[in-house]
Amino acid sequence: MKKQHRYTHLYLLLMSILVIVFASCGGDDDPTAQQLAFEKLSGSWDLSQGGSIIIDGQNATANFTGFTFSFTDGAYTTTNSGDMFRASGTWEWTDEEAQQLSIDDGKTITIVTLTETLFVFTFTSDGNAGTANHGEGIAGNYTITVNQ
Repeated sequence: MKKQHRYTHLYLLLMSILVIVFASCGGDDDPTAQQLAFEKLSGSWDLSQGGSIIIDGQNATANFTGFTFSFTDGAYTTTNSGDMFRASGTWEWTDEEAQQLSIDDGKTITIVTLTETLFVFTFTSDGNAGTANHGEGIAGNYTITVNQ
């Protein structure tokens, strides 16, 4: 009987060790703020459902009919963005909290609101559209509201 009792204790000890080892391995599965934000950000955003483009407090939405802004992992495309953005390019997060991203034309976009269906962001433009657009954009503080 003692021999069987000893094996039971060894079995329980081994099982306890395995549970501790497996439990400690699972800690890295939590998504980062950037991963969670990208889940919401990815896809195509447009001006439907009350979207707007405000420049220095003035509504300029009518100047950007058909505007879309689409995000994939590290890349973006736009439609009918005038001189606000290039037609396509790259982007990256600028902070761990996923509150800002930088696009390849030098703009830093600050996220005001990001849900599965609403994206509100701001940026400042110096009016320089860059060589890709061959022109000057509108300088100012932009607030853009788009929907998915």
